[in-house]
Amino acid sequence: MNTSEPQIPIISTTGVRRTYGSVHAVTSADLEVGKGEIVAILGPNGAGKTTLVEILEGLRRRDDGEVSVLGQDPEHSDAAWRARIGAVLQFGTETDEFTVAEMLRAHASYYPTPRSITEIVEALDLRDLQDRRVRRLSGGQRRRLDIALGIVGNPELLFLDEPTTGLDAEVRRSIWQLIRRLAHRGTTIVLTTHYLDEVEHLADRTMVLVDGTIVWTGETAKLRDDSAPSIVTFGLRSPVSPADLPTALGEQAKPSGNGRVAIEAEDSTQIISDLMRWAASIEGPNPITNLQVSQPSLEDAYLALLETTHGKDLDS
Repeated sequence: MNTSEPQIPIISTTGVRRTYGSVHAVTSADLEVGKGEIVAILGPNGAGKTTLVEILEGLRRRDDGEVSVLGQDPEHSDAAWRARIGAVLQFGTETDEFTVAEMLRAHASYYPTPRSITEIVEALDLRDLQDRRVRRLSGGQRRRLDIALGIVGNPELLFLDEPTTGLDAEVRRSIWQLIRRLAHRGTTIVLTTHYLDEVEHLADRTMVLVDGTIVWTGETAKLRDDSAPSIVTFGLRSPVSPADLPTALGEQAKPSGNGRVAIEAEDSTQIISDLMRWAASIEGPNPITNLQVSQPSLEDAYLALLETTHGKDLDS
């Protein structure tokens, strides 16, 4: 029998609410994040993502609700608590006159158990930039420095706000690998991004925030299953036509070009089973040709979810 104690969530919120005058930035945000998880928070512009994350970071007060981050209320946190948290903000540091090495050493000195600077500069390909002043860094180099500063304190909890904006594909992939390694070592990561492929590659779970309310939460892969149907497409061998399909299938079938037929399927397995059963009942050669099932992308699913809420557009 497993006698281990259940783990206390790294982040736990109930009924969090924040308003600015007549604007309800966060109206209902109940969430729970476990140790070592990578959780993405998605939502259209103005959904309340920044406000919610800043409440979790202790940078903004809430009007109502309960919040626990690393076992403490962020509104009443101390320096020891802040030393356990790292953050990569959307807009990085403006200390242009420092060199990369000076910035890293200064930030490392704020923490009781910082990571090895040598390890960080190698991981983020900053080795040849250590003596360069921040003002002389390109946008991509500066973003890598922002990430280095966010992890130099060896945080237990890391907030990443658009971490790979402005980076080329190769560097983005290397950052993804680094984020995965951090999570594997036990760092809990909260990610906000408008790159849906980034969410798909990184996030164990995803939360979608619309008008300040979490409208969907679950495993990232399940977002596709819950929010957008699969598409079953096939051809029909002459003389069979869509009119010959059983009523239940025929009512769902739509032309798909080049004489093919498409059926949107919440359960593609059931559709295929029904098609095969029907095909077996037809005399002669199998009337179905080139049967294909197209799974929705995460972006398709996300857009479909927003469409069913308030018709919001994809975050940009």
